[in-house]
Amino acid sequence: MTINTLISFLGKGKADPQTGYRTATYRFDAGFSRRVPFFGMALTAYLQPDRLVLVGTAGSMWDVFFERQGADDDDAMLHLMAAVEAGQVDQEMLDLPRRELAQQLGIPVDCLLIPYARDAAEQAEILHLLAGVVQPGENLSLDVTHGFRHLPMLALVAARYLSRVVGVKVEELYYGALEMTTPEGETPVLRLGGLLAMLDWVDALATYDKDGDYGVFAPLLAADGMDKGRADLLTRAAYFERTGNPVRARETLGTVFPSVEAHRGSLGSLFSETLKKRISWFRRGKRDDWELSLADAYRERGDYLRAATFMYEAFVTRACNERSDDPTDFELRKKNYASARAQQPEVAKLEYLRNSLAHGVRPRADQEARTLDDEGRLRSALKSLRNKLFQP
Repeated sequence: MTINTLISFLGKGKADPQTGYRTATYRFDAGFSRRVPFFGMALTAYLQPDRLVLVGTAGSMWDVFFERQGADDDDAMLHLMAAVEAGQVDQEMLDLPRRELAQQLGIPVDCLLIPYARDAAEQAEILHLLAGVVQPGENLSLDVTHGFRHLPMLALVAARYLSRVVGVKVEELYYGALEMTTPEGETPVLRLGGLLAMLDWVDALATYDKDGDYGVFAPLLAADGMDKGRADLLTRAAYFERTGNPVRARETLGTVFPSVEAHRGSLGSLFSETLKKRISWFRRGKRDDWELSLADAYRERGDYLRAATFMYEAFVTRACNERSDDPTDFELRKKNYASARAQQPEVAKLEYLRNSLAHGVRPRADQEARTLDDEGRLRSALKSLRNKLFQP
């Protein structure tokens, strides 16, 4: 069974000495609102989670919070108040009020003490501590309303970290926007999960820049409102390109490109120009132009085997085009390559590099071996061959 967990941050502000935070009427939707000082309690009532994790520092207002929730052990609360004042709350002090709150809510409650996130070491420690209180497969909601002002930024990073490293599913980030309280006295509840979706797009761009697989945009476009069948064509086109079939890749991109151009999703519109630029190679001239464009792109991102392969294929395709032969005919490709190779012997070096990269065999010639032993030399060699073999 999937566990739904709410993580709520507890801060230090004392706008009201009795309740800690200013009491507000938080409006979630048309049918649900709660008037409380601590937003996390309203959110707990709204979400009905299976588990609540309260997160705060050794100086957070644990005393005011638990007293407000009905903690009735006077000695324990006095001890906790003194510890809060000194910024020396420890885990043991929170155990009794934690158990009392769990009994009141009818769900498990955990209290997590974190450092103040003053530097990179403390910020990393917070991520480590949060990872220790969740399990793979949990559905996670985060409340970033209270706490230090820099913690929402850390919570955003934590959401991404926990989803990628631990394997939780972050459902939503919530913020009770007190500064946006309406004249009627209602405080809106903002859902910030769209920020995580934006990070998904940024990640997709980074993935594409690294390996050229624009199929990563397909699920994002579908989630942003594009027809899934149309979006999946990007995945299909990327498959054809990455298996050395630019003709089928171009055909498929030509089919889906109008949908990319017409897409007006809220997130996709932020990235559409960048995406169109990255897949626009299919609009260039003839087949040898597509292949050469792909060779250049793969060389720049460090995929040297694909770079050498597409450059070799571009050379053969151009040789066929120059003789008005069909570049899709395998026998004609062999024949035209042999003829062009005799006129431009430099292509033998390209073929040699391509074969060495494909088969992982160290070349016998010392010069080619030195080229493959150093990335800078290999990149320069491919660029030099490109300039010699494809002069304007």
